[in-house]
Amino acid sequence: MQNTNQKPSTKQKLTIAAIFGAMGPGLLAALSGNDAGGIATYSSAGASYGYKMLWMLPVMTVLLIVTQETAARCGCVTGKGLASLIRERFGVRKSVLAMAALLIANTAVTISEFAGIASGLALFGVPASISVPLVALLVWMLTMSGSFQRIEKILLLVSCVFVTYIVAAFMAGPNWGEVAVDLVVPNIQNDPSYVSLVVATIGTTIAPWMIFLAQNNVVDKNAGEDDIVLQRIDTVSGSITADIIAGFIIITTGTVLFPAGIQISDAADAARALEPIAGQWSTVLFASGLVAASFLAACVLPGVTSSAICAAPIVAGTRPRFTAASLRPSSASLPCWCSCPASICSRL
Repeated sequence: MQNTNQKPSTKQKLTIAAIFGAMGPGLLAALSGNDAGGIATYSSAGASYGYKMLWMLPVMTVLLIVTQETAARCGCVTGKGLASLIRERFGVRKSVLAMAALLIANTAVTISEFAGIASGLALFGVPASISVPLVALLVWMLTMSGSFQRIEKILLLVSCVFVTYIVAAFMAGPNWGEVAVDLVVPNIQNDPSYVSLVVATIGTTIAPWMIFLAQNNVVDKNAGEDDIVLQRIDTVSGSITADIIAGFIIITTGTVLFPAGIQISDAADAARALEPIAGQWSTVLFASGLVAASFLAACVLPGVTSSAICAAPIVAGTRPRFTAASLRPSSASLPCWCSCPASICSRL
């Protein structure tokens, strides 16, 4: 007699409902990379070189897909987060060194996220001394409430604000023919500033904390080896979406700021510079995207940091879970939260 309780195959799982049910970790991890630092980098690329750096996006998309899928595969096969695997493979000492580096890096990035929030809301007339503490409280309340699945849905909803960059690009009225050419034809320049911007673009597109986030999210969903195909769909769609958003940011500033010769130092400068040329609404859209992007990353970073650090020193053979409890900020993520006063001071 045939066993009717057999586990459904991967092919049977590839339904529309299954695909949408699996989507989330890859989207969230990839879109979180389009944070304040990412927006500033993409804006600077467009303002400094027009459309000439668009050719990097297809290359970066492939690299991001490979990185995210590797993390997802590790989570599906081992059922463990990246920090736990580092601990098991390299031992306690190297694990402590890796977690210390992650803590320092994530604290610095968190400072930039709250600085981005302060800069974005300042364009709407909200001073940093008010915006940063209020947003920090909102982030704390969100990460302390409910399950990770609920928090994930809220953050994915926040990610919808990235559509503002697409709208802003169409409002700028770019030369789409020129955009299409520069998207597929590499334009490499022997210029130290250009090379530096290329390196910055790679660094902001593929960040270490995104790998921890992607793998932990897969583990929390209890995804197994049979779910690898679904997770691939999630990582590919997330990577493509994130780089499409990056492309529209470059197109916007490349259309408006590059011809005018306007140089910028951060994303807020780009938003302010757009107003006299492209109109007030372009600035509003750009600033709204900056605030939402910074808020998204600020919600993710403390949780990822505490989850990784708390999972690293565990005994080999156990299975850490990136649950709501691990997402909630602990003493391990205290430096990330202490970055809020630093963010206020940086904007004063």
